Amino acid sequence: MQHLTLQTDIMINQRILAHFNESAELKARAAEDLAGPIASAVELMFSALSNGNKILACGNGGSAADCQHFAAELVGRFERERLPLPALALTTDTSIITAIGNDYSYNEIFSKQVQAFGQAGDVLLAFSTSGNSANVLAAIDVALERDMRVVAMTGKGGGAIGKKLTEADVHICVPHDRTARIQEVHLLTIHCLCDGIDVALFGGDAND
Repeated sequence: MQHLTLQTDIMINQRILAHFNESAELKARAAEDLAGPIASAVELMFSALSNGNKILACGNGGSAADCQHFAAELVGRFERERLPLPALALTTDTSIITAIGNDYSYNEIFSKQVQAFGQAGDVLLAFSTSGNSANVLAAIDVALERDMRVVAMTGKGGGAIGKKLTEADVHICVPHDRTARIQEVHLLTIHCLCDGIDVALFGGDAND
């Protein structure tokens, strides 16, 4: 079994510490700027869920996993026992995704699902670290056409998505250019959204 050289081991440990420090510094720095938009997103989602609507989520790669994470927390539970809440990740049905990608275009894999499942009053939770994902932009177009509201989670200045949203939508843009750091803040934001939704719908704090 080969072992790392001392120099490589030291270098890797330094890089690990740098990752932790950069992530912690970004979260601390971004908290004040993002608290308002996250609270607005909670209010939008609370309004939709309390009126019998649902939340659809879309994104690519790591953001696809974020969609599934969010939907799992709502349909299952976050930190308290409660009734399931209607949330659907548009990233999970491989037959739908590959059929649309093969017969039409990869850019339509989410927009066609929004056409199929989205209704007025629903919320689209759209993830794109760059703010420029073509299939997410297409899904937002359809959502807005169907009188849905959009909560967009981006980074790198928000890209084309930031310019597409209306005043009725919410933009949570992480102030960083590194994809890994943006995704880490997106994950924390997901937990903030789930906690806020639970408190808004059911009151109190599960940890009190």
